[in-house]
Amino acid sequence: MTATTDSAVYAARRDKLRQRLLESGHQALLVSHAANRFYLSGFELHDPQCNETAGYLCVAANGRDALFTDARYRDAALRLWPAKDLCIYGAGRYASIVDFLKDRGVSHLAFEPSSLSYDTHARLAEHIGLTPMHQAVEPLRLCKDADEIARLRCSAAVNHAVMDRLPEVLVPGRTEAQAAWEIEKLFRELGASELAFSSIVAVDANAALPHAIPGQTVITDGCLVLVDVGGRRDAYCSDQTRTVWVGGNPPDRFRQLLDRVRRAQAAALAGLRPGLSFREAYGLAREVFVRAGVAERFTHSLGHGIGLETHEGPSLNPSSEGTLAPGMVVTVEPGLYYPEWGGARWEHMALITEDGCQTL
Repeated sequence: MTATTDSAVYAARRDKLRQRLLESGHQALLVSHAANRFYLSGFELHDPQCNETAGYLCVAANGRDALFTDARYRDAALRLWPAKDLCIYGAGRYASIVDFLKDRGVSHLAFEPSSLSYDTHARLAEHIGLTPMHQAVEPLRLCKDADEIARLRCSAAVNHAVMDRLPEVLVPGRTEAQAAWEIEKLFRELGASELAFSSIVAVDANAALPHAIPGQTVITDGCLVLVDVGGRRDAYCSDQTRTVWVGGNPPDRFRQLLDRVRRAQAAALAGLRPGLSFREAYGLAREVFVRAGVAERFTHSLGHGIGLETHEGPSLNPSSEGTLAPGMVVTVEPGLYYPEWGGARWEHMALITEDGCQTL
């Protein structure tokens, strides 16, 4: 995937990372995490699969940044990157990378320990010294710039449009898997380039599984359905959840369940603001459940950051360190789960503003 973002934006992002390298005493960082690579260069948001890479970006303290990839991506890379700073490696991948870097004054590399495989590390270490640099790029991605926020708004708008059409998707006689397929088609028809993650459509007791996989359970006239879906538009993700009753006259336990979840979400959205700790954000929703005596049924975080990835920093959970800041975009998705009969979650994306938050 390529991006329409101006090359100057990517260069400015690399300059911010370069400053971090200088402050920490590193010569260069080898960027192996796909979303970080894309954020800094516009090159290939996705790797082909978990055991195959589209390439590596090296951001150097001396300003001589380099992009490494194989022949499949040569033309795509040249649309974004100067030929003099591009290394097309072949069978001798690791030696080629190191030789290219040493010619540019880099004799030691920092690397991303959460994304560089053990095998790749071992092979590179035969040729150059390596030092882990934890969370090197991710802090730069926490607060979105104006262009990123605009893209996230567009992505969220597609998701809202999909949710508006749930009544025509969740019809009796259709299986969870069939409904998920209809939802995927809607995302594409409404402007998404792909799903942001595999859709969750869960009927009755299956809705008690926060990451349920759509199967052959049939939607009936008189059932609970949880739908958690997202799409990608202009490279940025959306993520929303709704829980609905199919048919008339939902039972009191469903009404009460959904009311508690939505009150918890409303409390969180009313309280999110700059300076609030991630833990405190989680506590805004949990306190609603504590007062209702159901807090033990709230089994996950309040939400997570969203952008180039569906799940990125920050995490709004009771053990997370840090505070909210303007420009962060987070999901707010409290839920309650009862394995015997079902669960409910209600989710929106929220932009942290100068004095509160705004639902996207």
